[in-house]
Amino acid sequence: MHEPHVVVVGGGFGGLWTVRALARERVRITLVDRRNHHLFQPLLYQVATAGLSAPDIAAPLRHILREQANVDVLLAEVTDIDAASRHITLADGRMLTYDTLVLASGATHAYFGHDDWADIAPGLKTLDDALAIRRRVLTAFERAEAATSDAERDAWLDFAVVGGGPTGVELAGTLAEIARHTLRNEFRHIDPARARVRLIEAGPRVLASFPDDLSAKARKQLERLGVDVVTGRAVTSITEEGYALGDEFIASRTVLWAAGVAASPLGRMLGVETDRVGRVPVAPDLSVPAYPDVFIAGDLASVQQDGRPVPGVAPAAKQMGRHVARVIRARLRGETVPAFRYRDYGNLATIGRMAGVVDLHGVKLSGLVAWWFWLVAHVFFLIGFRNRLIVLINWAWSYWSYQRHARIILRGESEDGTA
Repeated sequence: MHEPHVVVVGGGFGGLWTVRALARERVRITLVDRRNHHLFQPLLYQVATAGLSAPDIAAPLRHILREQANVDVLLAEVTDIDAASRHITLADGRMLTYDTLVLASGATHAYFGHDDWADIAPGLKTLDDALAIRRRVLTAFERAEAATSDAERDAWLDFAVVGGGPTGVELAGTLAEIARHTLRNEFRHIDPARARVRLIEAGPRVLASFPDDLSAKARKQLERLGVDVVTGRAVTSITEEGYALGDEFIASRTVLWAAGVAASPLGRMLGVETDRVGRVPVAPDLSVPAYPDVFIAGDLASVQQDGRPVPGVAPAAKQMGRHVARVIRARLRGETVPAFRYRDYGNLATIGRMAGVVDLHGVKLSGLVAWWFWLVAHVFFLIGFRNRLIVLINWAWSYWSYQRHARIILRGESEDGTA
């Protein structure tokens, strides 16, 4: 008996939740990803700021799916999609034919036409990004310690985070904590507490997806931590020496990017219309209208609901993945399912130690209560008991000691995650 072949591209929330929801179906699944692990992206900034190590928030895809017999995991990169003849091409030249294709390859950084800024102001989407940012931040303090002039020292101790969304807020707040608490008394020629952390948002307020009052509270909490919050001004240039806000140039050797995202380039390989950031508009069942055997899940999908786009967040990707699996099951049985509908559970953001904001559709929390709510929610959704236990231990230690255990600088473009 022929078992339909389902190819899933991407082992993030959308792809992995699709695969797991098909565990009991008589289908043959191939999961393709250019990385061998599933990443819990909401805690990625903790790796970037030395609070957690890479294995704390990531798990090998093969380990996660080891007991699901209908899945093959393939470490490979997709370079072309021929939806008309239903096959994909991999970087090594191999081709995979499919009966159903699920694209869940996520998003990448967007520099709004300034792609040359990418090497100077790294963004945060992968473990490689997080480790590179961690190395850059920790090295900045070392360079400041060795500086021979006040101007050089000040440039190394000036940190800028561009983008006032949750990632930017979390990065800026944690950087301020590192400077004022974690590194206290560790240097002989500089005072890390003199470091300037600036959060820059081109819009009128930080955390624009939150209600106005929670956004204002978030700003106050950031300022209490020592973050200089700049709103209503856009970065106009970035160089190795610093960045410009309009006509004002600020000497800074560490600029981090958290201002925009673009969809994976795989969407454009379908040869269908995409929106301005590369997302693919989908039918109510999350299939591509021109190719009903192709589904999109996660950040690559452009989904409108009640006149607004479904946000590119982890809960939405999980729900899309489960819905795609429902549609595949229904088609195998000759049945239909209702259109996809995203259930919004609310917004959460942490700002620093014992500081955060939470919006649960009318229930608004801030400060310590919001921080505890954020912590419990994120630990609960981590994959695997080991990850939950390690994260709890590390956070408990950081809470009482202000220390961040992963402050090891390794050379090279990546590391093994054991630091």
